[in-house]
Formats: sequence, C-alpha cells, structure tokens
Amino acid sequence: MKLLVKSGLLLLLILSSLSQVYASDTGIDALRAALTKNMPQAAKAQIKTTPIKGLYEVMAGNQIMYMSEDARYIFDGDLYDMHAQKNMTEETRGGIRLGILNQLGEENMLVYMPEGKVKHTITVFTDIYCYYCRKLHKEIDEYMKNGVKVRYIFAPFKGQKSIDASISVWCAKDRTKALSQAKNDVAIEKKTCDNPISQHQALVSQLGIRGTPAIVLESGVMLGGYMPSDKVIAKLNAK
Repeated sequence: MKLLVKSGLLLLLILSSLSQVYASDTGIDALRAALTKNMPQAAKAQIKTTPIKGLYEVMAGNQIMYMSEDARYIFDGDLYDMHAQKNMTEETRGGIRLGILNQLGEENMLVYMPEGKVKHTITVFTDIYCYYCRKLHKEIDEYMKNGVKVRYIFAPFKGQKSIDASISVWCAKDRTKALSQAKNDVAIEKKTCDNPISQHQALVSQLGIRGTPAIVLESGVMLGGYMPSDKVIAKLNAK
C-alpha cells in the first residue's frame, strides 16, 4: 500500500513537471507565432521563459527584450532579481559576449600568460594611448602573479595613430614586449602584416563598447572602465 502511495506521488510529481514544461513550451510557441505574424524580422529570435509568469526573454542578435506571450507588451530594459541580487539581463549579455569572443578566437588576441597554473582569464579591450588602459597595464605583473591570463583586444578609439600602433605591436616579433613598450611611450618599429585589428574594431562595435579599458570576466560580465587589479582578482576569486 505504501509503495502504491509513493508511486502515485511520484507519478503526480512527474506529471506536474511535464505540465509545467508543456505550458512553458506552449507559451514560447505562442509568442513565436505572434512574432512570425506581427514582427517577421524577429521570428527567428531566441526565446526563453523568465521567473515572471507570462513574460519571455527574446534575444535577436545582440538585442535583448521582454515580451508577453501575445507579443502585445514589450519592454526594453534590464530585469533584476532583487532576492538573488543579480541582473538577469546582464547574465544573458554575458553569454552573448563569450560567444562572440569565442568566435574571434584566442589566436587573434594578444595574450599575457602566467608562468604557473592559469586560474582565471580576463579579456581587455584596450587603446595603446588611453591613460587608464596604461594604468591597467602597469598592473600586468599582479595579474600574472595571481594566475590570471590577460587577453588583449585592440579598440583604437584615438584614431589612425592608435590603429597604426596596434598593427605595429601585432606584427612585432615579441608582441607582449612591444605592447608594454608602446604603452610606456617607448618607440617601436612601424610594421605591417596580416593582422586582426579590423576584426577587433568590428567586434568593439558589435559589443557596443564605447570606451577603454573594458574588462570582460570569464563569466561574460563586463566591467566598464579601469578597476584596480586587486578588485578585479577579488571578483574572479568570488565566483
């Protein structure tokens, strides 16, 4: 008898779970149908549920918005979970950023690698002539000591001189040495070669980066502007 009761309870739990999944999928299907009819350009967007009943997260390219099941109500903004103290929209953006960085590939980044075990990785968008980028770079040894791999992507906002310097650094025999020299106003040989700088610029635009430095943590979270190395490392270690 007890076995039958337990089996019955288990069956109810499974059916309840399936009904929730079905309801969720039904909502997503309904929203996609509404988008196909009313907003064809967004019909292929990624759609997922949120903790708010009847509200769905819609991601089209790099744009994130929230919609009701019938696509009647839309808002463009960040969704926060105040109990968990987290920005749910930023978590989605983080996934987008990591996907884009993976597409670029580490072979197309300038990488400072710690000698010991790599504990964490950050990706830094930098301009050679940016004051706060140089301030960040002066702490590169602290990152290395703490097992943090630093991957640089060039964001030459300061015009042609930044583009030329970025290309010269990339084409140098020792890129990391050349970048450190350039950031300390040590003259480096002007060079040209096949380089990913135009890809870097396109990626900067794609991610909507408007200033340097911009630090992307391994979670995909972006820190806009300079932050002391000890604070960045603390954030990495807190994950």
